Amino acid sequence: MNDKQIDVIGLGASTIDVLTLMEHFPTRREVRQALSTAIQGGGPVATAMVAVSRLGGKSAMIDSIGDDWAGEFVLREFRDEGVETGLIEVHHGETTAVSNILVAAGDGARAIMFVPGSAPEPVLSEAQKSAVLSARILHVNGRYWSACLQAAELAKRSGVQVSFDGGADRFKPEMKTLVPLTDICIVARDFAEKYTGEADPSRAAQSLLKEGPRIAAVTDGINGSRVCTREVCFHQPAFLFPDTVDTTGCGDSYHGAFLAGLLRGFTVQKSATLASAVSGMNSRRLGGRSGIPSFDEAVKFL
Repeated sequence: MNDKQIDVIGLGASTIDVLTLMEHFPTRREVRQALSTAIQGGGPVATAMVAVSRLGGKSAMIDSIGDDWAGEFVLREFRDEGVETGLIEVHHGETTAVSNILVAAGDGARAIMFVPGSAPEPVLSEAQKSAVLSARILHVNGRYWSACLQAAELAKRSGVQVSFDGGADRFKPEMKTLVPLTDICIVARDFAEKYTGEADPSRAAQSLLKEGPRIAAVTDGINGSRVCTREVCFHQPAFLFPDTVDTTGCGDSYHGAFLAGLLRGFTVQKSATLASAVSGMNSRRLGGRSGIPSFDEAVKFL
């Protein structure tokens, strides 16, 4: 019987994404009409927690934000999505990170400009530590390094599974102390190659597996993902849609859906299929979250 209060608790940065869909990126001093715009919450771990919630899991977020309009937006959207916000620190007079994202309609290419928030990095409180222990899975991406490492070590000692998202262009040498603490390690091809020195995604996944995780996966965009456990390695094809609009958040929703599948007792293969489907379905809407389906919608698609 599961006595955990939270299925997945995320530790990472919550942002606001201001997205604009364009036929072409503007040049200097050019005025262009946009095709559409959207404002929604963002951040890799934060979006994964939204995916977990939409797919029927109970998720919570640990973060540090300002009390500005963006911080209020972050909290409101989390609450609307069913993500627990009681562990998010709100700092008076500080700001929350905001990203401006231009998306090209032709191929989904993105140009991202961001203003970081001024809120201090979180220092784990006793309540936040207790929440980590009450979860089935801790999901991190290395953001807020001291708190991230402390939470991962705490979870590992206490039998809480640790899930890691290694994003493209986010590899740092210190990540080599975090990956061995993880149970579920899903990273972008760029991260995997820099971490392992292996250009081939399959060999990179197998190399990551030797670091300690029980599941290692390398995501590679439209080429799908390579997933390895100690028993099996396989290729999970990507689900490609002709009406793709924006790939923002596709990797983040892959992580959340993979965890949601495991929480439902799915095999690793079935969890990877669910994750790939959710990621593909998410690409049909502007923004990282608007296209994330419910569990019933994903099952109906599959």
